[in-house]
Amino acid sequence: MPEYLTPGVYVEETSFRSRSIEGVATSTFGMAGLTRYGPVPYIATLPGNRVLTMTPSATLVTSFAEFERAFGGLDPVGTLTDTTNYLAFAARAFFANGGRRLYVARVFPFTPDPNDATAIGLTENLAQLAVGTPVVGTFRARWPGVAAQGMSVSVRLKRSKNVFSGTLKGVRPGALIELFSDNTVPKDDDPPNTAALRIVDALNATTVGLRKADGTVEAVPPGTQSAFRLTVTVDVRWGGRFDSYPGLEVDPSGTNPRSIVNVLRSGEPADEMAVVWFDPGAAPASPADVLAGLLTLSSGIGGYLTLGGEGTGLTASVIKGRESDPDDPSRAAVGLGALAEVEDIAIVASPDAVRLAKAEQVTATNDLIEHCAPGAYRIGIVDPPKDSSISKVREFRAQFDTSYAALYYPWMDIVDPTARPDPGAPPPLIQLPPSGFTAGIYARSDIERGVHKAPANEVVRGIVGFKQNVTFDRQSVLNPEGINALRFFEGRANRVWGARTMSSDPEWKYVNVRRLFLFLEHSIERSTQWAVFEPNNHRLWASIRQSVEDFLVTVWRTGALMGTKPEEAFFVRCDRTTMTQNDLDNGRMICLIGVAPTYPAEFVIFRIGQWTADSQQS
Repeated sequence: MPEYLTPGVYVEETSFRSRSIEGVATSTFGMAGLTRYGPVPYIATLPGNRVLTMTPSATLVTSFAEFERAFGGLDPVGTLTDTTNYLAFAARAFFANGGRRLYVARVFPFTPDPNDATAIGLTENLAQLAVGTPVVGTFRARWPGVAAQGMSVSVRLKRSKNVFSGTLKGVRPGALIELFSDNTVPKDDDPPNTAALRIVDALNATTVGLRKADGTVEAVPPGTQSAFRLTVTVDVRWGGRFDSYPGLEVDPSGTNPRSIVNVLRSGEPADEMAVVWFDPGAAPASPADVLAGLLTLSSGIGGYLTLGGEGTGLTASVIKGRESDPDDPSRAAVGLGALAEVEDIAIVASPDAVRLAKAEQVTATNDLIEHCAPGAYRIGIVDPPKDSSISKVREFRAQFDTSYAALYYPWMDIVDPTARPDPGAPPPLIQLPPSGFTAGIYARSDIERGVHKAPANEVVRGIVGFKQNVTFDRQSVLNPEGINALRFFEGRANRVWGARTMSSDPEWKYVNVRRLFLFLEHSIERSTQWAVFEPNNHRLWASIRQSVEDFLVTVWRTGALMGTKPEEAFFVRCDRTTMTQNDLDNGRMICLIGVAPTYPAEFVIFRIGQWTADSQQS
């Protein structure tokens, strides 16, 4: 009871309604695998024994254009025999089929750290700029990978058109200034006099001065000055990407927010998808030295960011990754472990598993199933091995039994957007696994109808056809075993024609039933956290019952539950019949919920017979 110690009138707000339960998103997709470049955790050793630690998490993209900017395009990736960029193609297929939100956890098979036998491999030097002569300050790739070999950086120096005489109005601390006499005003393209360069700095609390190369600050001398700014252009060479950063200041101390060391820093730059960063060196350099080094780049020599191979190759353990170490901030989550930290993900896949050997693909599939274990509130989409026959895909399917994953067969054929066919030649095709396409259909079905609708009898967009032809008779073998067929129907296009999980339990046979329960469980779990440590009495029980019942009524009205009235669709009990005194003594509040889900009309049967006008109906 609140304290009332001083006489007076107290006005307090209260609530007379139950707390509502909000349904969670079910269409967010997550993938872990190889990409051309992009965020990945690592530790790099830089010159001067400096250590750079990068710990990005899974990255959200909401379109394929965003994916291309963050992770590169569809060009080949990896060092195995099969270099098809399966994850990028899956992302493209996901968005083409109606997906809207995708989290990507890039994996990179680093060479294992010899000092840590348990490490997936974190020690790897970054690319650095290779130019004709050493420079003070270096552009480095933010993310490792051979794609850095195709990137280049150019720097253009631009003299301000404003000429200042004795005052520096509108020039912020950190700006680069050149001093010259009134009768020697340089042209815009004249090289600067490095001996006359100064950095604007605070002379005292109210006045700015000029910092010289030795670090001392002097008053602004009489005469004329002009300011310099840089424009840094990065040619990524993949997907036609060009990044331009205009109006940068040279100041290596980072005083100015537009300083090159601030805008193009390694961690959390202004452009979170930047692929390069500027390393000013182990010790602060003078502005003249930094500028001289930058001008080396603009002299036409150019510089390419290089790095060695992609490590030791992709394995199931690399895709699985690991969860973050709560006691070591430098050991960030990678692979599927990074996706596990994103609560919003409801669908997950690892398309790169198909490039592995048979035993490794089985291991990677088991890792995906384990990732989708109870409590994760997500379902996995499994790809069959490449070029699988009916017998081979049945053999592959027989190794798993779970209601938290679904298998689709066969692979897809699409027109290869990366190929350049000869004039008059037929467009080249490329084979792709179905996970990206079906994940997009999951999302599309959820958005248009709801998670209770089976993601089947839906058109697969953006494909030429299926690699194998699944007929009616062939599906009669696949469907009972939980292998969802992808089929072509004359006049009805290419469609998903199955909605079963890989479970032997008939209660969890259908994908939409499993996903409906994941939706209900996750929504209730997330929206009832307020009840923890509340007094465990009838008031709490009644409030919980009301919240859950209100939520389930809303779900029932969408058509997700059976029954013509709520009493037929669900029940909620939370009282002394669901809890013993021992439960109460041990702080347990138990609410029992039963729902009647709607099952898909997988077999639509019309029974028809002859009828005459004088037939009598019983």
